[in-house]
Amino acid sequence: MLTLLNLLSAVALLIWGTHIVRTGILRVYGTALRRLLSQNMSRRPLAFIAGILVTAVVQSSNATAMLTTSFVGQGLMALTPALAIMLGADVGTALMSRVLTFDLSWLSPLLIFLGVIFFLSRKQTRLGQMGRVGIGLGLIILALQLIVEAAAPITQAQGVKVLFASLTGDILLDALVGALFAMVSYSSLAAVLLTATLAEAGVISLPVAIGLVIGANVGSGLLAFMSTNMQNTAGRQVALGSLLYKLLGLILVIPVLDPLAHWMDSLNYDPQALVIGFHVIYNSLRCVIMLPSVGWMSRLCAWMLPQRPDTQGSAKPRHLDPAALGTPSLALANAVRETLRIGDIIEAMLGAMGNVLRGTQTAVTQQVRSLNDDAEALYSSIKLYLAQMPREDLGEQDSRRWAEIIELAINLKLSADLIERMLRKVQQQKTSQRRSFSEVGLEELAGLHSQLLANLRLGLSVFLSGDPESARQLLREKRRFRAQERRLAHAHVSRLQRKVVQSIETSSLHLELIADMKRLNSLFCGSAYVVLENTDTGALLPERQQPVDELDVNHPA
Repeated sequence: MLTLLNLLSAVALLIWGTHIVRTGILRVYGTALRRLLSQNMSRRPLAFIAGILVTAVVQSSNATAMLTTSFVGQGLMALTPALAIMLGADVGTALMSRVLTFDLSWLSPLLIFLGVIFFLSRKQTRLGQMGRVGIGLGLIILALQLIVEAAAPITQAQGVKVLFASLTGDILLDALVGALFAMVSYSSLAAVLLTATLAEAGVISLPVAIGLVIGANVGSGLLAFMSTNMQNTAGRQVALGSLLYKLLGLILVIPVLDPLAHWMDSLNYDPQALVIGFHVIYNSLRCVIMLPSVGWMSRLCAWMLPQRPDTQGSAKPRHLDPAALGTPSLALANAVRETLRIGDIIEAMLGAMGNVLRGTQTAVTQQVRSLNDDAEALYSSIKLYLAQMPREDLGEQDSRRWAEIIELAINLKLSADLIERMLRKVQQQKTSQRRSFSEVGLEELAGLHSQLLANLRLGLSVFLSGDPESARQLLREKRRFRAQERRLAHAHVSRLQRKVVQSIETSSLHLELIADMKRLNSLFCGSAYVVLENTDTGALLPERQQPVDELDVNHPA
């Protein structure tokens, strides 16, 4: 029992080490890997090679699958090159299984020792994250040694021999057992290495070992397809295509399996080397032969899993991929894109407000309420998405970006609520009280509305680019808006003194709208302070030093 527990713990250690390497590499080079996979992938051979390289770096075809399915789900990549990348990932994981069978016992303690030192001393830096990668690589090598040591006494047990004796070379049965190995261990690599160890000990024959290896490939495909259950249809199509390719490889190898196994058995090579060699050659030939058919496979997957139109009334997040949460740079980029969608909703709400002020549109209550509900839904999704990120692993720059996204999302949500209340006030005045603004008052409000819309767009650009010069321009626009707001309030009071009837009837609403627009402008311009406090705090001084009158003269309304 203890020996079996040692074997299971060694497999678990292998999985954990692979996870540490994958997350460490993605946190350091996640953006570069994302760019490699998402750009210049129109040519299939290039996409195929990219899949091999990325899988070799992150030590896991499952990690490559998560990246690729997220890109397809977000519309950043077409299905055809994504399937080519997945074929390359299968070759990459087979090559890594060969590398990890070398005698690297001397390297494990060195990597763990140096990795712990760098990770604990410089955790928030790139060097610290590379230390994390070193720890993971050391654990992988150590786990492989423990698997070999733990499997040796198990293979001598009579019950185990009887159990594996039931595997007589039936390819379908062997493939089923191999698939279960891969799914239980959550790694086709662990299943292949365990199979090679059993073949080395003479517990299973070479034909059985080959069947287990093929089944392990199918099991990894099933595992990837099941893990995309929560993704959209486009992401699931990638995993389905990868699974179908592995099942097709199983079907094609059945007729030649027996003569191939007998030929390999006649070679005077170590059984473990034969199993690993077959794994590499089988995946390489299968993927190269099937690479020209990715276009056909993409059409088949689109037919089997057709896109269904979204029947929900509220907006759904498009870019908040859960698979990217372990990679701060990717997750933050997703959150930024989703936050900009809220900005688009706010712009649409401001457009509706402009139409109402000018009298070109009246029945907007339901439309604006629906837009506000969309903003609320996206804001809640962004908030929950960022809350799932491991804050303790964020670097200083990522932590600042995390806070910027939260701050802007809150400001935009407050803006949506405020715009809805403003429109409700205007509509109530025009429908129930039958009152309208004076021509001069309406022109003043329309002018403020145009400035407000321009400042929203500039504020979103500052948030996205982080450009200090644009941030200073946004602060200048904010000061101009405040000066204009004061002048218009004074002009309205002057009309009241002249006893303009329409101005008297709409006075309260007019002044409330001006005050509400001032609040909106402050919310839109908040991103400028975040940029400037990190780059040039002196840029905030002119707001206190420059007289308002001078601004009014230089920039008349």
